[in-house]
Order: sequence, then structure tokens, then C-alpha cells
Amino acid sequence: MLSRRQIIAGSLATLAALPTTHALAKKKFVLPRKFKPRRVNYRNDLKPGTIVVDPANHFLYFIENNRKARRYGVGVGRAGLAFKGSAIIKRKAEWPRWTPTQNMIRREPKKYTKYAGGLAGGVNNPLGARALYLYKNGRDTHFRIHGTNQPSSIGQSVSSGCIRMINAHVEDLYNRVPLGARVIVI
Repeated sequence: MLSRRQIIAGSLATLAALPTTHALAKKKFVLPRKFKPRRVNYRNDLKPGTIVVDPANHFLYFIENNRKARRYGVGVGRAGLAFKGSAIIKRKAEWPRWTPTQNMIRREPKKYTKYAGGLAGGVNNPLGARALYLYKNGRDTHFRIHGTNQPSSIGQSVSSGCIRMINAHVEDLYNRVPLGARVIVI
């Protein structure tokens, strides 16, 4: 039979062999300051409410009055996958359902086939908290401005073409943007 001293010594040895709390803690993502929303000067003749996306610099501008814009950091599509040109926001959704496009499934079947039937909205959904749906000539482009459950993708060119934002930032933009707003991707 084990003595109390042996049990305590064995327990302490087991605890000493475990990794420390610091080693177990995940590194918390911190959004670089330049990608945090801010009001900036923006010289243009665009109608207030227009959205301009600058993929090369990973910024989205929501045009306001008096040559000002609200600027947000974004993640954009990998080379060759990003939307270019202009579109109209015809639909908005909170905690939207996501379904990969046929092109996504064809490009990466192991990754996307299991989601061919769609994924309900929620914290694990790639569209995040909000989505703004881009239409061109009355047709869905299958490109979105949306939230993300991967905040470290902001400032990167990694998506399948959509424009990603921090969930809190896309919620702010969602509340500012009316249906029918123009989106220009330069």
C-alpha cells in the first residue's frame, strides 16, 4: 500500500512533467494597427456609400462625405482568384450560410467536397458574422465581402476570391452600407 508521502511525491513528479501554462497557451492574434478601422482623407468624386477595395494594399474604403472615407484592413483572394471591376450589393445576411462554389470544389476537392451541401451560419462558418453579396448585371458573382473566423488572414492574399474582414469590422460596415451600394475593386 502506498503511503501518503509516496502519493504526494508521485503527484508532484507528474505535475512537474506537464508543460507549463505558458507553453499551453495559444498565441493571441493582434491585428496590426494599420489594418484597424479609421477615418481617412480620400480624394475622389464617388458617391457617399460607395465601397472601394484596394487588394494590392489590403484596404477597403467606405466613402463618406467631404472627401473622407472609413478605411478597414481586409484579406483578399489569391492571385487569379480575386474579383475585379464593379458590382452592386443586392443582398446582405447576418450569420450567413456558406456553400463552396463548384470551382472551389474542383480546385480543392479534399478540402471542400464535404461542405458541398452548405454549412450553417455560426462562429465556425468561413463567412463569419455578416456577408454582403456582390452582383453584376443582375447576377450573383459568388464573391462576397464577409467576416472571417481566421483574423490572421487580414492583410494577406489567401482567400478563394472574396474580401474578408474582422467580424466586428464587417458588422460595422454592414450597418453602414445600404442595399444597392456600388462596390469597385481596383
